[in-house]
Amino acid sequence: MATAISATGFKVGLGSSFHGNWGSSVSGEDYPMLVKSVPNVRVAKPIKSAPMMKNVNEGKGLFAPLVVVTRQIIGKKRFNQLRGKAIALHSQVITEFCKSIGADAKQRQGLIRLAKKNGERLGFLA
Repeated sequence: MATAISATGFKVGLGSSFHGNWGSSVSGEDYPMLVKSVPNVRVAKPIKSAPMMKNVNEGKGLFAPLVVVTRQIIGKKRFNQLRGKAIALHSQVITEFCKSIGADAKQRQGLIRLAKKNGERLGFLA
């Protein structure tokens, strides 16, 4: 009796329904039938959405209600301009503070990041 050793190491008899090798089964006489049995389906490229930079603490924080009401009163465009000016002024204050105490650029950048995190927690970036 002819036996073969499979990938698992067990002896297996040749009694399987697969005869021949992989190349003859895919490219042989069964190929046209295989192609006809598979429907022609086109898959479109997935739409890639732009990453959203959303505040995790949106609507939370002590000052969040005040920020939301102010945005509704003066309008989103004007509010974002005002917010940008406030952030720029605050960054300048941090930079001047770092110059006065002799902190380097890396420490200054860390303080600005800390100010942003605190602003998010307090609700200024709601």
